[in-house]
Amino acid sequence: MADEQALLRRTFEIARNARAHGNMPFGALLAGPDGEILLEMENGYYPDLDATAHAERLLATAASRQFREPFLAQCTLVSSAEPCAMCAGAIYWTGIGRVVYGLSETRLKALTGDHPDNPTMDMPCRRVFAAGQKVISVEGPLLEDEAAAVHQEAWDREDAS
Repeated sequence: MADEQALLRRTFEIARNARAHGNMPFGALLAGPDGEILLEMENGYYPDLDATAHAERLLATAASRQFREPFLAQCTLVSSAEPCAMCAGAIYWTGIGRVVYGLSETRLKALTGDHPDNPTMDMPCRRVFAAGQKVISVEGPLLEDEAAAVHQEAWDREDAS
């Protein structure tokens, strides 16, 4: 696959764009078997106040609408942060075969604390995938300090949307 670090860094840019658009700083992309970026998605809570509009879930939905599972099984979802349990479920049902992420759910929880906009579950995506029948490979956390920097100041109480 193409340079995973470059793809991860692209998700950090997508996450920064999400924050610039008033959303939480999360971004994801779908890379095809050759590493070509097929889709990009940022967190989409606003403007519809959709609590399920995580970047990875939105990306899984778009991928499912555009591609069939045999192709998706050869693709990689690259995410600025580890997919939560909901997003891992969407990835599983979509049939995307591989996940690469930057910031771990555990470290995200440490950063967000009990912030009302992100009640992080600390449920590793590997655990969600292991409960299923499909094999989904996972790599991460990678470039975790860079991924964490995207969240700097995003979770301060006075900065909450």
